[in-house]
Amino acid sequence: MKDRFGAPKASNFPLPLSSLSRPGERRAASAPARVATPQTATQNAARTAVQAPYVPAATGAAPSKSHSQALQRAQPQAPAAPRPDLMVSEAIRRAMVARVAKQGVQDPLVLAALVRVPRHLFIEPALSAQAYIDASLPIGHQQTISQPYIVARMIEVMRNGGALGRVLEIGTGCGYQAAVLACVAQEVFSIERIKPLHELAKSNLRPLRIANLRLHYGDGMLGLPQVAPFDGIILAAAGLEVPRALLEQLAIGGRLVAPVGAQVQHLQLITRSGKAEWTSETLEGCHFVPLRAGTV
Repeated sequence: MKDRFGAPKASNFPLPLSSLSRPGERRAASAPARVATPQTATQNAARTAVQAPYVPAATGAAPSKSHSQALQRAQPQAPAAPRPDLMVSEAIRRAMVARVAKQGVQDPLVLAALVRVPRHLFIEPALSAQAYIDASLPIGHQQTISQPYIVARMIEVMRNGGALGRVLEIGTGCGYQAAVLACVAQEVFSIERIKPLHELAKSNLRPLRIANLRLHYGDGMLGLPQVAPFDGIILAAAGLEVPRALLEQLAIGGRLVAPVGAQVQHLQLITRSGKAEWTSETLEGCHFVPLRAGTV
């Protein structure tokens, strides 16, 4: 292991998809069910994607050479032969990403990252049939894994078509968004205040062997001043306002994306324009768990 956050020295994320299914997760293929369920809907979407695979549009600014090399190491290796379990198939993720693109996310790097990261590895096996629908799902401790669209939308807004160096995530949860961020940024730091979720994220991420991701157990409202400034900061929990400590840890020109509000929430984009200057823009409505201080 490279450090106490569980990041190894080698970077070949993700592993071949054939090695990433949880124990007991593989199952034999069966005839399509006649009754529509979340699982059959997901399987049908995957078959559609096989017939017409999704390819992200070539839009947005190209990353730098060093950034491109870092992202090249994040490319997955395709399975040698089709798998009977659709959960380990890239086709089912392409179907999910096609739906996200239809909702308006256009950043090709972000869409490609969603294709790479196997979302079903970050949720309970009992919910695996719903892994690739566009919905948030419970992960325990009254927390959720965000819906794929909102993950992609927030990262797209933060990236703004440019290369990301160092990024901070507040609210690791199960680790899914951190894995997606690691595909689009050179360095990712993620903080989780709930100890069991911090441990869960480490367990979920360990098989993917992501070298540019560091997990930290602590109070996300304080940020990580020891490794600031950050080119981007993303919050996966909603407060009535963005903590001042996080604003101070943005690099000049950096962008922070956070849900803000109580019963009614909206995504807010904050850009640091000077040493003591920030601009704010309110985006679309959303719904997140509340942002809390301290650790548990």
